[in-house]
Amino acid sequence: MSKSDVFEKDLLGLIFNATAIANMADNAAGAPLTNLYVSLHTADPGESGTQATSEVAYTSYARVAVARTSGGWTLGAGASGTISPAANISFPAGTGGTGTATFFGIGTAASGAGKLLYSGAISPNIVTGNGITPVLTTASTITED
Repeated sequence: MSKSDVFEKDLLGLIFNATAIANMADNAAGAPLTNLYVSLHTADPGESGTQATSEVAYTSYARVAVARTSGGWTLGAGASGTISPAANISFPAGTGGTGTATFFGIGTAASGAGKLLYSGAISPNIVTGNGITPVLTTASTITED
């Protein structure tokens, strides 16, 4: 079973831009999240994974907070059920360690297991390590389908 294109866009708007879905859902919880946290992973965290599943571990790595607003995330044009970062997401520069990020994740926690909301492949992969600042570009797109 699939969702309509309009509802896909509405759902992404609610999650990433804190935009209410008229007569259905709003962002008025007691303490709604103001940020989502982007993570890098060495393998697909999968549907049963958390934000910590296969997370990279180079020295100085930390998840990056991105605001749940149109300033943080850009909805696709028209009825498209896609969302992308509004600006490049730069992770802390590595001061040691090595690894290759092949997936990114978006979740609710700045650290620890956290609820993983979405994950996707990175192409090309990002080699991490000493002196390298990993960057996810605005071309990193999530599709709700």
